[in-house]
Amino acid sequence: MTATRDRIRIVDTTVLSDNWYVLKKVTFDYQRRDGTWQRQSRETYDRGNGATILLHDPATGNVALTRQFRMPAFVNGHDGMLIETAAGLLDNASPEARIRAEVEEETGYRVRNLRKVFEAFMSPGSVTEKLYFYLGEYDASLRTGEGGGIAEEGEDLDVLELPLGEALAMIERGEIVDGKTIMLLQYAALRGLAGRARAA
Repeated sequence: MTATRDRIRIVDTTVLSDNWYVLKKVTFDYQRRDGTWQRQSRETYDRGNGATILLHDPATGNVALTRQFRMPAFVNGHDGMLIETAAGLLDNASPEARIRAEVEEETGYRVRNLRKVFEAFMSPGSVTEKLYFYLGEYDASLRTGEGGGIAEEGEDLDVLELPLGEALAMIERGEIVDGKTIMLLQYAALRGLAGRARAA
């Protein structure tokens, strides 16, 4: 089997924008399965990698989520206020260090029993970002502040605490539509976290 890198020949890379992050147009020759070469062009948006976490209180069965305005969702016809798991770009930190800091900034809680569960490319057709997904525990004793994010960075988040079962129902009703959040909530449900508080 030919290695993928042997089937790709980069012809040209043009930076289209570096106003926020980096948008490039890449022209390349791709060797198809039948051995022929085909020239293609794709745009890639490089904003770095990120991490996200679902905070779960094992005593109450609650999860801590955030709600914030997202312009891309707004311009696509949504009201823009998305309910999400805490998340952030790595900015040269390790995924674990970044998510520990990010969750405290956004939710006001320190995390306990942090556990990485998987990695995923969220929109590989155009965005280079890979997300590191975590589960972690929290309770009232780990509260350090109100959360809400960093105002200087334009963050203005609400913190929502609700039963995991209700969060799952919100997916069904179309009230939670963020991909990373749906993935972590469903992962938690598959691992039986929704029933542990009732059994405790």
